Amino acid sequence: MILSALVVLLGGVCYLSKHGREQPDYRVFRGTPAEYRTISAVIHAASPSDCRAVIQLGLLLLILTPVARVAFCLVGFGLERDGTYAVVTSIVLAVLIYSLTPR
Repeated sequence: MILSALVVLLGGVCYLSKHGREQPDYRVFRGTPAEYRTISAVIHAASPSDCRAVIQLGLLLLILTPVARVAFCLVGFGLERDGTYAVVTSIVLAVLIYSLTPR
């Protein structure tokens, strides 16, 4: 979580240094550009020159934190040979991964 917060902070500082004095136009809605809608696109776009992609990468890291925790719990329950918790954790992991896949 600290890593994701640092990445978002770095991207936010970068974004404000480039766009901090711009006046926002709230009369026109602009959705998220296509290059920030998938995990692979964000990873490819993330560079020091693309501050919004760095912010998105930090948010992805934050989202993946509970997924990694559940995956590590699954490994731990497997090593302990605790079948009941391994099955429940597998279901939770499947639901998390399904919820993150684009449809």
